[in-house]
Amino acid sequence: MSEMKEAPVTGQEGKENATPAVAASAGHDLEPAPEIKQLQAELEQARAEAAESLDRYLRAKAETENSRKRAEADVVAAHKYALERFASEIVIVRDSLELARMVELPEGSNPAVQKMHEGLDLTLKLMDRAFQKFGVTLLDPKGQKFDPERHQAISMVDSEEVPLNHVVNVVQKGYLLNDRLLRPAMVVVRRTPAADKGTGQA
Repeated sequence: MSEMKEAPVTGQEGKENATPAVAASAGHDLEPAPEIKQLQAELEQARAEAAESLDRYLRAKAETENSRKRAEADVVAAHKYALERFASEIVIVRDSLELARMVELPEGSNPAVQKMHEGLDLTLKLMDRAFQKFGVTLLDPKGQKFDPERHQAISMVDSEEVPLNHVVNVVQKGYLLNDRLLRPAMVVVRRTPAADKGTGQA
């Protein structure tokens, strides 16, 4: 009978002995939680730093590309407009040659003077070819509509030869250098007659 009494005690002791093991196991399962949180925080920080580094890289790349394009544009402009100062001076020489060529020679003029006249014609043709080769374009806007971007009006006159606000006469021809204004054409423009002005106001 004593043996039958001892059996329940042994079972209870087994249960009591198992309780610390279960508690230890439960405690062991909760230990990694702080480490996971730390790892997650470090991961988020690494992602933020990676995104910031990528943004800096993209900005630097864009700035480098812009600098390259600006440098290329500067080189193109330097080649395109390097002759601007020289062209500004040489067009004055052409003006003088053209004025000399406009002098009419009387009949029976000295053959040497006639040869000089022919030489002026040839020189002007050669200059115009050189101008064309280097992008210098002559502006001779007689009869054209007045363009304030390319023409400079020095006076206005009444005229029936051209429509209103058109060039009646060119006092000095203008020039372009590769589509950029080198010198405006000095022009006389037809003004609006007084009668038309009165009609417009009415």
